[in-house]
Amino acid sequence: MTVLTRWEPFREFSTLQDRMNRLFRESYEGQDQSLTTSSFAPAVDVYEDEHNVALKIEVPGIDEKDIDIRVENNTLTVHGDRKIEKEEKEENYRRVERQYGSFTRTFTLPPTVDTDNVQATYDRGVLKITLPKKAEAKPKQIKVNVTSGKAIEGKSTEGKSPSKAA
Repeated sequence: MTVLTRWEPFREFSTLQDRMNRLFRESYEGQDQSLTTSSFAPAVDVYEDEHNVALKIEVPGIDEKDIDIRVENNTLTVHGDRKIEKEEKEENYRRVERQYGSFTRTFTLPPTVDTDNVQATYDRGVLKITLPKKAEAKPKQIKVNVTSGKAIEGKSTEGKSPSKAA
């Protein structure tokens, strides 16, 4: 069964106009927020090897005294605050592209992490947090002893003596 629908070219324009209005409305609302202090989430890289879990967090422009690191109930929480240094004003025009304000990043730690020996270093705007693994969680290499085939055959025949077989 074929259904014929009448084509209305202005219906598509109406839909396009609604989309454009929504786009401008959302971008305008976002502009007001971007010109004021807002919260942000710094980028984080997570690495793991057989001894440690390491996090590298980009926090340029933040003093180490403004960063708080806590480990509680296998949860790592990093909280910081980036303050506005100075405002640039020129003929009633203000431009702020970097994000300012406070941030909080929370990570659930695996049970293999030793939360008592966490270390943090701060160098050139990068915060590195090293979480060592517990000793029982580290992989252990087991050495395999190789014996010659004759010794194995000799042991199997030694266990079966002719007197026991009879």
